[in-house]
Amino acid sequence: MAGHSQFKNIMHRKGRQDAQKSKLFGKLAREITVAAKLGTPDPNMNPRLRAAIIAARQENMPKDNIERAVKKALGNEGENYDEIRYEGYGPGGVAVIVEALTDNRNRAASDIRSFFTKSGGNLGETGSVSFMFDRTGIIEYDRSVADDDSVLDAAIEAGADDVISGEGGHEIYASTESYRDVAKALEAKFGEPRKAALIWKPQNTVAVDDETGEKLLKLMDLLNDHDDVQNVYANFEVSDALVAKMGG
Repeated sequence: MAGHSQFKNIMHRKGRQDAQKSKLFGKLAREITVAAKLGTPDPNMNPRLRAAIIAARQENMPKDNIERAVKKALGNEGENYDEIRYEGYGPGGVAVIVEALTDNRNRAASDIRSFFTKSGGNLGETGSVSFMFDRTGIIEYDRSVADDDSVLDAAIEAGADDVISGEGGHEIYASTESYRDVAKALEAKFGEPRKAALIWKPQNTVAVDDETGEKLLKLMDLLNDHDDVQNVYANFEVSDALVAKMGG
């Protein structure tokens, strides 16, 4: 595949641009609290909470912060957050999905709509682009946990749908129905993954020129930098040269 798939590139850029740890920890804590409120506070019985805690650990979020976020849910403390999915088109007609947790729906919608408009895109209705993505589970491991064949064999045995191994590590994909069981089986074999979550995976990606790509990357940064935004997914690819230029 030529260039950088934005599906992966956004994840890398997000880590860089959220260098202000307090903002990142705030987003992670919000997801932990919501996940614990919606299900049991036991991460072994609550896959969403387990995924949120793994994400927090990967960012070196202190254990006290994680425990405090879970306790917030138990005590019904703090704000109540609404889960909202925004869908729209960025520059070049690229499909974009934004997942948010907000305590102010009007503010979030207004801000996100303005980001799309300023970038030359437009916010659409729910369902306007999600048909171009698959809702799927992903479990990621560092390259060092095992060789490609061992990971592939374990993933097949666990019931996974697909495995992609490369320099960046191993990505195992599983259906929403089997994701929890696949993640458990792989964790028993290889230990805790670096990521385990439900995501929107584009069915196809579109290569864009550098001018359009730069506008899109700026839109991704604006969205990811918003306090209410938890995840952003898009279906475009950019050139290696643009990634280097933008510091991705």
